[in-house]
Amino acid sequence: MGKNKNLLKEEGMHAGASADKFAFAAFLRKVETPQEKKLWNFLCKRPKDLKFRRQHPFGKYVLDFYCHRARLVIELDGGQHKFNIEYDKDRTRVIEDHGLKVVRFENFEIDNNFEGVIKKIEAFLG
Repeated sequence: MGKNKNLLKEEGMHAGASADKFAFAAFLRKVETPQEKKLWNFLCKRPKDLKFRRQHPFGKYVLDFYCHRARLVIELDGGQHKFNIEYDKDRTRVIEDHGLKVVRFENFEIDNNFEGVIKKIEAFLG
């Protein structure tokens, strides 16, 4: 768990996200990738009776998928993430400092091992 586990409680489930992050998140929901759509088709059915949100504004970021009750963030990494390794590490650290768990999957995993992805997510959900 992150070092500031009460930070999320103090800031709310959006961690003080600005209006422009909410607008950007709304845009991203309209232009989802095939992999995001495929995973959302699973998550929107409330696995383990947990509600997920997609493209959720959180501080200075937009999270691909977020479950507030499970304190779980799911990120999908496309090809651009291979060039943003340090940014992704810093981003993950900031999110985890809010007491959240970040799980990352590559688009390749969604395309080629979706059942394995689902099993990993269900394991995190308990």
